[in-house]
Amino acid sequence: MCGLTGFLWEGHLPEPETVVCGMAGAPIHRGLDDAGIWIDREAGIALAHLSFSDPDPSPAVCRPMASVSGRYVIAYNGTIYNHLDLRLELEAMNAAPAWRGHSDMETLLAGFEVWGIEETIRLASGMFAFALWDRQCGALILGRDRLGEKPLYYGWQGNAFLFASELKAIEANPYFSKQVDRGAVALLMRHNYIPAPYSIYQGIRKLLPGSLLTVSMQKRDEPPSRYWDTRDIVADGLARPFEGTPDEAAVMLEALLSDSVRRRMAADADISPGVFLSGGIDSSIVAALTQSLSNRPARTFSIGFHDAGYDEAKYAAAVAKHLGTEHTELYVTPRQAMDVIPRLPELYCEPFADSSQIPTFLVSRLARQHVTVSLSGDGGDELFGGYGRYLLGQRLWGALSRIPARLRALASMGITTLSPTAWNRLLKPVELLRRRGAWKPGDRLHKGAAIMDARSSADLYRLLVSHWGAPASLVIDAQEPPTVLTSPDLQPCTDNFAHQMMAMDLVTYLPDDCLVKVERAAKGVCLETRAPFLDHHVVEFAWKLPLEYKLREGVVKWPLRQVLRRHVPRELIERPKMGFGVPIDNWLRGPLREWAESLLSEERIRKEGFFNPAPIRKKWNEHLSGQRNWQYPLWDVLMFQAWLER
Repeated sequence: MCGLTGFLWEGHLPEPETVVCGMAGAPIHRGLDDAGIWIDREAGIALAHLSFSDPDPSPAVCRPMASVSGRYVIAYNGTIYNHLDLRLELEAMNAAPAWRGHSDMETLLAGFEVWGIEETIRLASGMFAFALWDRQCGALILGRDRLGEKPLYYGWQGNAFLFASELKAIEANPYFSKQVDRGAVALLMRHNYIPAPYSIYQGIRKLLPGSLLTVSMQKRDEPPSRYWDTRDIVADGLARPFEGTPDEAAVMLEALLSDSVRRRMAADADISPGVFLSGGIDSSIVAALTQSLSNRPARTFSIGFHDAGYDEAKYAAAVAKHLGTEHTELYVTPRQAMDVIPRLPELYCEPFADSSQIPTFLVSRLARQHVTVSLSGDGGDELFGGYGRYLLGQRLWGALSRIPARLRALASMGITTLSPTAWNRLLKPVELLRRRGAWKPGDRLHKGAAIMDARSSADLYRLLVSHWGAPASLVIDAQEPPTVLTSPDLQPCTDNFAHQMMAMDLVTYLPDDCLVKVERAAKGVCLETRAPFLDHHVVEFAWKLPLEYKLREGVVKWPLRQVLRRHVPRELIERPKMGFGVPIDNWLRGPLREWAESLLSEERIRKEGFFNPAPIRKKWNEHLSGQRNWQYPLWDVLMFQAWLER
């Protein structure tokens, strides 16, 4: 397992080796055991690999590599699943070099020399980030995979261009100016993550998925280009829909997923991957296909909680038993889960506030005790309509759009005239009739009022995914920068609101939340994760399926259910969807209260100067009293505060 880093500089630099070694040695939390470097002093370029307790720590894999002609030098992070096929194509063309080893990095370099950079990347199937120095042109090319599984940060700092898989490597460069971007903090408060292309630091950006960026001292401001754009995939899929029956679609989908799993299993001939198994549809499909393609029982892993509201382990165990996998589960105590929290600012090198990062780290650590690679079900929800908000949002907007906007605004204003607490008191008799002591009708009414005020489907989506409604007023001196969420020209064009939400999630929530969560948690324990649903052939096919194939007769993910029923009995999977979470709301009122209070104290917030303390303290006090459940917006602030403290 490798990361990459390096920098491009101008002028005299006495000891570039010291600088780049410092960058390569920064992320010590992953167990740094080797860092290969390559420097061209005359050109002013340094490349380095970050190598971490890898199952194959060979110098050929974990050091920058030059192409046979010497034109290109690459630092690389990732796995190209079809690189052996690419080798065969080169050999058939009589264009292959005398291979020096078996790495996919060497295959990429050979492809670059024969097909060019962009065409090679188009032919490649995998997850990757790379930094490529072109000696002939004196230019640096950065590239990132189609869906954004591997991270890559970059930016000019004075006369130096810095880049790395992790911000901590960039922080170690003496050219770096550690200035927090307040606009990015505002974005964190809205999303619980910082969406690309922004990062927590001024002047440092994330390369967008499916992009290539070319820089040199002569061309500093060239924008990235897209070799694969989700917007194009969505538009093409909707323009040329699948013409077969729903059952035929399920058959084709199973074939594509089987091929995707097979490639991820075969990428390392001597490694048998495990599978994260929650017992839900997506992970159960991956486990079933892995088991069917393996010549020995697949290894599956799940964690459970003694709190029934958060426990999926029993469902995972039932699926594993039926499939015959070698299953390992761990029931986690609240103390074990909370012990992860102090590690989060180190694992996630910029503030990140999806609390399911905690169980994700725990299941990664469990799997790493037995395997070095694990497959996951990430992407199934976004591609096939698995989130409840897709059905809910479609129905809501269908109803709201028939009511005049002015009438909806008046109704919203009327509801919010009373506070949630006042509504709770007013509707107390209804609560007693329902015999649900935890029912908070005021909260539901206020959420409904915000939704009623939406003036467009884009407004409604933004409301559904926002944690703090007006984050720029919470963060001092902040202006919320434009994102896909607020820029119609950057949004995919779709045929209905459900598809619009799915497409937006695919370009925002999936790469910037879900994939960040898994990649950082897994790297923290030296585990590599691979996501079969994110094979670009699967993604492209998913967007050719009409919405009525995905959300069929009120059932979400219909084609995936049809695939899974060929492997697992219906009764094992037909249950309400559960989130992969922990009871942060209760912990903040109990064992985490003292820790949270220290980070949220009014004096501390004022001294640090990032937040207006009043709305934070109001939410904190309401949460502690049990009046409201503000776990999500509070966790956003807490994760920033914990990161800032580190």
